[in-house]
Amino acid sequence: MLEIRWHSRAGQGAVTGAKGLADVISTTGKHVQAFAFYGSAKRGAAMTAYNRVDDAMIMNHEKYMEPDFVFVIDPALIYTSDVTVNHKESTKYIITTHLSKEELVKSQPKLEGKEVYTVDCITIANETIGRPIPNTPMLGAFMKVSEMYDIEFFKDSMKRILGKLPQKIIDSNMIAIQRAYDEVK
Repeated sequence: MLEIRWHSRAGQGAVTGAKGLADVISTTGKHVQAFAFYGSAKRGAAMTAYNRVDDAMIMNHEKYMEPDFVFVIDPALIYTSDVTVNHKESTKYIITTHLSKEELVKSQPKLEGKEVYTVDCITIANETIGRPIPNTPMLGAFMKVSEMYDIEFFKDSMKRILGKLPQKIIDSNMIAIQRAYDEVK
């Protein structure tokens, strides 16, 4: 089973991102879950969202997991939350930050020895979508790191999911996904 944990602040699109990822995955015949845990449910509060993916029906509905991937879409959370809790030796971390991987790991020793990828999803979102909602760029970075799906298949699937939005917003999100895919290190 593939497990993903998202760390963000309410309003940054983690729940929407987790649901969008689940929607894409569900079209491939896999079983998937997307859910969230909110502390105080107000904009800006720290929160987590989760995905589970498996070939078989998923009977586990607990938030506890040992994630294969951890997405951190608010860079401050690596200092205020333990994003490494319940990790596995093989857990991969994709963290939005303007820092290089080396600078990031030096500033947060808990990331030492972990497989860390960095991409500035907030800047990408601001420059492409016009708002600091970094969920679709994070998914673009995930497609690159995980190699789960071909980026064109993923973008086509996301176009369908975003289909109710104005074309300008769909196009901006496709650019954001591709940029993060290209820029993740």
